[in-house]
Amino acid sequence: MSLLDKKDVVKKVDRKGMYDLILKFPSQIEDAFKIAESVSISKIVPDKIKNIIVAGMGGSAIGGELVRSYLFDQIKVPFFISKNYFLPDFVDEKSLVFVSSYSGNTEETLSAYDQAKKRKAQIIALSSGGKLKKLTKNNGFCFVEIPTGYQPRAALGYSFVPILLILSRLKFCPDKKSDVKKTIEFLSENLSLFRMETKVSFNIAKRLAEKIFHKLPIIYSSNDFFDAVAYRWKGQLCENSKILAFSNVFPELGHNELVGWEILSGLEDRLIVIFLKDKDDFLKIKKRMDIVKKIIQDKNIKVVKVESSGPNLLARIFSLIQLGDFVSFYLAILNGVDPTPVRLIDYLKKELEKE
Repeated sequence: MSLLDKKDVVKKVDRKGMYDLILKFPSQIEDAFKIAESVSISKIVPDKIKNIIVAGMGGSAIGGELVRSYLFDQIKVPFFISKNYFLPDFVDEKSLVFVSSYSGNTEETLSAYDQAKKRKAQIIALSSGGKLKKLTKNNGFCFVEIPTGYQPRAALGYSFVPILLILSRLKFCPDKKSDVKKTIEFLSENLSLFRMETKVSFNIAKRLAEKIFHKLPIIYSSNDFFDAVAYRWKGQLCENSKILAFSNVFPELGHNELVGWEILSGLEDRLIVIFLKDKDDFLKIKKRMDIVKKIIQDKNIKVVKVESSGPNLLARIFSLIQLGDFVSFYLAILNGVDPTPVRLIDYLKKELEKE
C-alpha cells in the first residue's frame, strides 16, 4: 500500500491541518463571494481611475496575480502587481490601489500603503487585521475584512474573489458572478478525485506527487491566462512541500531558457517537467509546447502533461490550482514534513526585526 493511502500516517505528518484547508477551498471561495458582495466601495470613484495596482507579497499577492492573468484580455485599464516596498512612479490620484496583506503586518505592503496614501491614490485594503486594518480604518479607506486563522497561501479565495468582484462592480470588467458560482460548483464536484480516501490508483494528485518525489520540478504553461497558475504551483511546492521548484511560460522561455537544456551536468535523473495545458491555448503555443516537450524527452527527462478542465475559463484556471495544491500537500507527506510551517520565512522575519 502506498504511504499516501495510509490515512493515519498522513494525519500524523499534517499536524496543523493543511489538508482540511485545501479540501474546503471551494467553500472558502463561496464565503469570499459573500464578503465581496457585502463590502462597501461607495468611496471609490471609478471615473477618475486610470490604472489599477495590487500591492502585496507572497500568498497575499497571488490573488492579484491571478486576477491580472484572468482579466488579461478584458480589463479596461492598465493592471499592475507590485511586490515590493515601493510603488511604481506612475501611481497618483488617478490610481486604484488594492493593498493586500493577510496578516496586516507585512512590512513591504505597509510601505506600499504609505506611498499610496501620500500620492492620494484611491485605496482598498484586504486583511484579517493587524496594522493595515487600523491604518485603513483611521484614514477612512475601503476595507475588506477576511477571516483569521489561515496561512496566507491557504487563503487564496479571500485574496482573489474580492478583487475580481469589486473590479466587476466598478465596471472595469464584465460581471463575473456567474463564472465564480460555476467555478465553486465545479471545484466542489472535483473534490472526490483528490480526497485522502481516494486511492493512489484513482487519485491524480497522489500519483503526480509520487512522480515528483525526490525530483526538482519545473512547471511550464502558456503566458495567456495561466502564467500565474504556473507561479502558484511553484510557490505551493516550495512552501507546502519544502522543495525547490521553478516555473516559466511560453512563448518567452523559447527565447532564452530553452538553450539551458543543452548541458545538464548529470541532472537528468533529478528533473521533472510539468506542462500545464488548456484547450484554448493559442495554436502557436501548442506547437511550441510539443516541440519543447520532445527536446526535453530526448534528454531522457520525465515530462508530465496536465490538462485543465471545467465549464469556463475561470473554472479551468482553478482546476489546475486545486490539483496543484493537493499535489503539494501529498508531496509534503512523502517528504515527511508538516506542510503548514514556513520555518525559513519565520527566521528571515526575525532576523529583519533585529535591525
